[in-house]
Amino acid sequence: MGTHYQGKEDEVLALDVFIKLTRATDSISSKLTQCESLKDLTPSQFGVLEMVYHLGPLSLGEISAKLLKSTGNITVVIDNLEKNGFAVRERDQQDRRIIRVSLTSKGRELIEKVFPYHVEAITKQMKVLSKEEQQTLADLCKRLGTQQ
Repeated sequence: MGTHYQGKEDEVLALDVFIKLTRATDSISSKLTQCESLKDLTPSQFGVLEMVYHLGPLSLGEISAKLLKSTGNITVVIDNLEKNGFAVRERDQQDRRIIRVSLTSKGRELIEKVFPYHVEAITKQMKVLSKEEQQTLADLCKRLGTQQ
């Protein structure tokens, strides 16, 4: 189902594409949240663990920007990761104003355990598209996401 808006042709098309893109994203996210790959983590907690695992210690601002979440939201997410023993905050040695988030051994162990299952679940969701279609979609999404 697309838009019921009765506007100009380009407006109707843009709204229709937006609705379908949003619904597809929400549908995939919902299916991933329901599968066991996240264990007891929220999508934001998983995102932080995965990001810090692959990129190394990051500041709250860097995490916030990459996950497209407010720094206030990320603070709460990291509070909960710390409470569960998965992450720690440490002051940057070069610039003491910056606080970096690192994984604990418990956090590293968890993400190493669940990440392969998450990749498998995402791959399963994307199988509806051919490799060429996945690449085209990736390219189009990148263009949409990086426009000024």
